[in-house]
Amino acid sequence: MQVKSISNGVIAWCPSSAETLTVDSFTVEYWQSQNAVVGQSKGRYTTWFVQTGAEHQHQQWVLRHYWRGGLMEKFSRDAYLYTGLSRTRAYAELALLAQLYQEGFAVPNPIAAKIERFGLWYRADIIIERVDGAKDLVAHLAHQAMESQLWKKLGETIAKFHLRGVYHADLNAKNILISAEQFYLIDFDRGEIKSPQSKWQQANLQRLLRSFNKEQTKLSALQFNRQNWQQLLDGYQTLNPIDL
Repeated sequence: MQVKSISNGVIAWCPSSAETLTVDSFTVEYWQSQNAVVGQSKGRYTTWFVQTGAEHQHQQWVLRHYWRGGLMEKFSRDAYLYTGLSRTRAYAELALLAQLYQEGFAVPNPIAAKIERFGLWYRADIIIERVDGAKDLVAHLAHQAMESQLWKKLGETIAKFHLRGVYHADLNAKNILISAEQFYLIDFDRGEIKSPQSKWQQANLQRLLRSFNKEQTKLSALQFNRQNWQQLLDGYQTLNPIDL
């Protein structure tokens, strides 16, 4: 990662192709002016998919602004207390992604982050490379079932992260992508590398199970059942045999 100063903050970037990014590059209005917005994903807030220029070999990037949730959202939608660059949400997520990507983990290629300060507070945005041809697991399972070996492979994928000590703060079915029978974890906001322990690993898995059950209450056609979950756990325990 490299960092450059802007008028009221910094831009951090990973690949050399992102060195020329400016403050405007982190706004959807900039990409709209280039007719480069190619899609969006709507959750609580909108994430934008943009098509980069020729020098980036026509990659698609994902642009995401950091929004608050929970009670703090009532006081500020997107302002966070600044306690140092390395502890900002965007910088920390970009750094974690850069480390995991370099180590060969199934995460998106990190591109850049922008942190802008105002007084004691900051706002932030992040850009990552879009995983080619990927769908989140909810979108995938809404239309087709996964065979048992894929559920086991998903369990193995999660186990590899856990064995490395990778804590995903929001491991849910929408933060898992599938592309060509390969799984990727996305959205590492508030994620960290910590000492591997069965307690937080179990909690991570239970969070994922709750998300599957929640999505199924909203979408009865979702191709998920108890047997699928057991298949995932079987795959997980082949690499990380903890008490589940």
